Amino acid sequence: MIEHIGNRYIENRPVYSANAFQEEHKKKDRYHKTFLDHLKVCCSCSTQKAKGIALSLLPIASWLPAYRIKEWLLSDIVSGISTGLVCVLQGLAYALLVNIPPSYGLYAAFFPIITYFFLGTSRHIAVGPFPVLSIMVGATVMRLSSMDNSDAMDSNNSSMSSNSSLDDYRVMVAATVTVLSGIVQLLLGVLQVGFLVIYLSESLISGFTTAAAVHVLVSQLKFMLQLSVPSHTDPFSLFKILNSLFTQIEKTNIADLVTSLIILFILFVVKEINQRYRTKLPVPIPIELIMTVIATGVSYGFDFEGRFNVTVIGNMPSGFEPPITYDLETIQGTIGDSFSIAIVGFAVAFSVASVYSLKHDYAIDGNQELIALGVSNIFTGSFKGFAASTALSRSAIQESTGGKTQIAGILSAIIVLIFIQNLGFLLAPLQKSVLAALALGNLKGMLMQFTEIRRLWRKDKYDCLIWIVTFIFVTVLGLALGLAASVAFQLLTIVFRTQFPKCSTLASVGRSNIYKNKKDYSDIYEPEGVKIFRCPSPIYFANINFFKQKLIDAVGFSPLRILRKRNKALKKIRKLQKRGLLQVTPKGFICTADGLKDSDEELDNNQVEELNQPINTTDLPFQIDWNANLPLSIAVPRIDLHSLILDFSAVSFLDVSSMRGLKAILQAFIRIKVDVYIVGADDDFIEKLQRCEFFDDEVKDSIFFLTIHDAVLHILMKKDDSTSKFNYNQVPVETKF
Repeated sequence: MIEHIGNRYIENRPVYSANAFQEEHKKKDRYHKTFLDHLKVCCSCSTQKAKGIALSLLPIASWLPAYRIKEWLLSDIVSGISTGLVCVLQGLAYALLVNIPPSYGLYAAFFPIITYFFLGTSRHIAVGPFPVLSIMVGATVMRLSSMDNSDAMDSNNSSMSSNSSLDDYRVMVAATVTVLSGIVQLLLGVLQVGFLVIYLSESLISGFTTAAAVHVLVSQLKFMLQLSVPSHTDPFSLFKILNSLFTQIEKTNIADLVTSLIILFILFVVKEINQRYRTKLPVPIPIELIMTVIATGVSYGFDFEGRFNVTVIGNMPSGFEPPITYDLETIQGTIGDSFSIAIVGFAVAFSVASVYSLKHDYAIDGNQELIALGVSNIFTGSFKGFAASTALSRSAIQESTGGKTQIAGILSAIIVLIFIQNLGFLLAPLQKSVLAALALGNLKGMLMQFTEIRRLWRKDKYDCLIWIVTFIFVTVLGLALGLAASVAFQLLTIVFRTQFPKCSTLASVGRSNIYKNKKDYSDIYEPEGVKIFRCPSPIYFANINFFKQKLIDAVGFSPLRILRKRNKALKKIRKLQKRGLLQVTPKGFICTADGLKDSDEELDNNQVEELNQPINTTDLPFQIDWNANLPLSIAVPRIDLHSLILDFSAVSFLDVSSMRGLKAILQAFIRIKVDVYIVGADDDFIEKLQRCEFFDDEVKDSIFFLTIHDAVLHILMKKDDSTSKFNYNQVPVETKF
């Protein structure tokens, strides 16, 4: 019964042990489904289930019939046109990151949108090239197409019979790794393992994308300066590229440098205006489109290519090219990179989609997103595009300009299609340095993620460390290897968190039933002779020794050492009593011997197991008070602890190894007459201990209680009422107090 008195309450209920509670409140029988039951449900067939599968595989069938033409169509048209123009420019710019001709970037901006329109579950993300993925694909392209790798080129002459140029080979490599990454994503989606993205934490993704932005920045410098820089894909490649840039900096094309710097400055200023006045502007200022038109007109009007020897896009073929022909050796060389590209592409797309799904209150399906991105990449790679995901800047434009559904996406694809078929020639005079500047202009958001370090340091030191280490690994080791090392380090931090938990000793705050770390409060109450120890992590093979050491530090002594000391002392007392040299009086022991010749070394030899056994004094005609004065020089450390409470409310599991270690230390406490109570353990936890024969004749004395306060009350009542009929070895507790 609970009585409310203002903002206080008085609770009147029995002191519950776990067994007492279960005897008073019986659990109802529940049927737990077996694997066979789940298999039957999975293999069963019905009209409703078939409809659900069809709608899940084709999400367009669920949202398109509910499309509000009058309310949404105009917004989707405006959004589609704005996003489509940005897609054209970003496709051309990100093709430079892949080290292929810019025209192929239009394919990467077109094909993914078509398939995602039918298969995707997000209504707002703009699918297409993403700088991080582009540079990952570009690293694979440069690794296989390096001029030093002449064997790879020779072995692929048959697949490039129509045109043996290096560009064609690079396009084939980019398309191949894109198709393979799509196959990986599709298989992961079919196998329903979209949950794998949870192993890429927000801190890791932030550190990874920031480091990737640094790689993008360095890779675009050669286009801004128009320098011939050899490609490097091995670890420390970033520093090798910088070294190549600085050693030939005097060859910089001033016209390209000045143009790109002017473009960058204007981009940053206008993007800042768009960000600051986003609530007042009807649509963001399309600065990329404006600067592209101006730069193309100026380059054409003043003949920059002839007068200043700048590098331009050149003529772009109109229309689409035939699908690629795959090469077995290229597939073997790219299959490893495809896994990292697939995971990163999905992680970025899913995280952006999650932001907009929460904002606009609709659900997205991670497994279906894997299928949609996988099919999109297979389709795109087959037609000589490169890996697609989504870019936050492009998706922000689609959403902020009023986009309601993927109708806006399909309209943006139509804009890209127009440029592929008819308007590509208009961009021929555009400098590649302008495309590089446009690519760098979209990196501001990722580079500003450096500010995350301060926020993470204040919130969680481990997350901050993950961010910093990920950034360093990816910057130094490269994207693929750095990502693998970062994921391994992140998982290692989980091991550290559980292997070295922040154990604490609890006490009552303000003599209430609220128990907190006693180091954090001054007004605390700790019952005499009682220790309350809390471990906030699973207990398993890697941290059981740490747990035992922390427990020993909390109580102030080693129970096993005390046990051995008492057994040694008992041996000496038996010898004295057997020789008639020891008498017991009401005031204590009287010893008539001058000394005992037995040495400690003699007692220790081959008797470790014997010293660890329970203390048995049944053969003695008297009882021994181990905290009293013992005869002669027999010294046993005194302990004031009589009850130990272990708070297991945050312990989610125990493995077999930890059970053995925990059982051993509990036995040691019980053998030196320290009662052990375990609180906060749920029923499944207790049942698991019982199935594993955790309790024997000694450890069964450890009583499970519902709360810390129940255990404390039980200890105090047991200590204060010696006339009660309470049987300590029997559960449930008699609740007459």
